[in-house]
Amino acid sequence: MGDGWRQRLTVPRRWPWGVSLTSRILAVNVIALALMAGSLFYIDSYRRELFAERFRLARIEAEVTAAALNGQPRAEQKLLMARIGAMQHLRLRLYDKAGELVADSFALAPPSFAFIDPAREPPLQKAARTLDRAMDFVLGASPTPPYRDPADSDAANWPEIGDALRSTSTVSRRRAAPDQTPVITAATPVGSGGEALLMTRNARDITEYVREARQTLAIIVGAALVISILLSLFLARTIVDPLRTLVRAAVRVRLGRDRKVVVPRLPDRRDEIGLLARAISDMTTALRQRIDAVESFAADVSHELKNPLASLRNSLENLDRVTDPDLRRQLVAIATDDVRRVDFLITEIADASRIDAQLSRTTFEPVDMLRLVLAIVAERDTRKVNGSCRLIVSRLDDADMVVPGDPARLERVLHNLLDNAVSFSTEGAVIEIELAQEGDRVIVAISDLGPGIPASVREKVFERFHSLRPANEEFGRHSGLGLAIARTIVEAHFGRLIATSRTDGQAGARLEMNLPLWRERQ
Repeated sequence: MGDGWRQRLTVPRRWPWGVSLTSRILAVNVIALALMAGSLFYIDSYRRELFAERFRLARIEAEVTAAALNGQPRAEQKLLMARIGAMQHLRLRLYDKAGELVADSFALAPPSFAFIDPAREPPLQKAARTLDRAMDFVLGASPTPPYRDPADSDAANWPEIGDALRSTSTVSRRRAAPDQTPVITAATPVGSGGEALLMTRNARDITEYVREARQTLAIIVGAALVISILLSLFLARTIVDPLRTLVRAAVRVRLGRDRKVVVPRLPDRRDEIGLLARAISDMTTALRQRIDAVESFAADVSHELKNPLASLRNSLENLDRVTDPDLRRQLVAIATDDVRRVDFLITEIADASRIDAQLSRTTFEPVDMLRLVLAIVAERDTRKVNGSCRLIVSRLDDADMVVPGDPARLERVLHNLLDNAVSFSTEGAVIEIELAQEGDRVIVAISDLGPGIPASVREKVFERFHSLRPANEEFGRHSGLGLAIARTIVEAHFGRLIATSRTDGQAGARLEMNLPLWRERQ
């Protein structure tokens, strides 16, 4: 058919893996959530920012405290260290220029903090530390050296003190407490006399902040994962289950073991699955109708060929036993007529069986129905195939009469309809051919003055091998396929062919062909 009328089919791409649809839906949703879970790793950057801020704060605190201690008597320094250590939860140690410890806030006042013993922590804290180590391993974080108070209290045990004195600036270090929380130390010179101050803080709040953020995000991701999996399973069920039902029904239809298999139409589904189910159901129904039609056609062909073949066989068997020349000539004439009838039937049957396949490959073109009708009428008058009947063409309006189609096939339809009208018309009768446009359709109607078609058999006349013929017609002149072929061709042109009574009230039949108008962009 033409590009505008041929249905274009596209072959879907095959999924490269043998994975079920449910697994694919789950994979797509879980992968998206896995990418979201990757944001857990970005908490490490949050932790680094916290440490950077805390190092900066430690340097400021150490420098401010050193400035406050500078120039003060030793007694005042000790009082000031005890007060600051208690208020800021720090441990302050002051070393003289010889590197000996001269003051320790934990010795001057009760300790302002204490390290937690991991063995006494609840299981949840142990699990949190395990998760911290796992995240550090995944992120490739450098190991943090453990914090230990040396038995010898000299400044030589604290490398940051020597670095601070050599650079005359504040130097900070990070170590890990027994419970893996960070311990930040900051060493800074006190004045220019070679003394140094060592400040120590157990920054457990950093670990708590990071764990809280990680826990919150993990809960969100976990909840989203559970919801996504449930929704994915629900979506997969709404898609996969009806598809499996359709597959099972299609397999049973293909096997053909149960003609009563019903393909579910899923009337409650208004989505693409429902459309697919109804399309498959309609396709199956059409396929069964086509199979039934083929079986019926084969049975009708067998029945129609048996009569002339039986007559031919009878004539040939009796020919050898008959000596009368006149009788032999009659038998030969009967045999000849039977051969002609069989040949005619075989030609019509072959044409009827091929017509669907041929039309499916035909490219439609614009056909002017008025011009085609006039040419056919002129050609039939020239061949004198209308007998004494007269064909009259009338155009009810000046509208366009161009339709999309195959001119040769539409010509075949008109000839079949006219042959039918002529066969039922009396001598000298008028056969009218009317053309009109109604909306976006072109109507071609052929009316005769014959006996007409009873309303009860108006659909039967389009069945193959229908046997309602005029009483005076010579036997075997028509195959009974003319109107069936005509309707097949018209329907392949997206039209309709029906039988009605005449519109003017006179006796006779009216065969009406309804075809779509040609559009410039088909």
